Amino acid sequence: MKKADKTNTTIAQNRKAHHDYFIEDRFEAGLVLEGWEVKSLREGRVQLDQSHVIIKHGAAYLFGSLITPLQTASTHIHPDPQRTRKLLLHQRELSKLVGSIERRGYTVIPLSLYWKNNRVKMEIGLAKGKKLHDKRDTEKQRDWERERQRLLKKTKL
Repeated sequence: MKKADKTNTTIAQNRKAHHDYFIEDRFEAGLVLEGWEVKSLREGRVQLDQSHVIIKHGAAYLFGSLITPLQTASTHIHPDPQRTRKLLLHQRELSKLVGSIERRGYTVIPLSLYWKNNRVKMEIGLAKGKKLHDKRDTEKQRDWERERQRLLKKTKL
């Protein structure tokens, strides 16, 4: 009998990312985690909305993400819920990110956290910040699509 596979199941998403940024490019990165963090991720105790990625000394790091430790964490470990976590990327991807950040003013933000073949992966995005009028335009477009779907549904009946 085959065990239930946790392939590509989403742990958490950064829903504010699409509201606040234009996502230009996406990358998949691994995370360097401790054991208590993996256990907390299995329970879904993570928040990505205040986090961001910085690149320092040729490596990418995740800042500001909150992984809440479980109550059953070991007594000899003192977990830090907001510690800086290293992201694992290929050198070619890192150089592309560095070039975009330095030359064109982009920022790197986490988009989602998910399981892939029993490993935790993070989707990060190369993003440009939206202005207030851009956010309004996006909201108008979404409202119009919703209204259009309602009208189409009524005409079909």
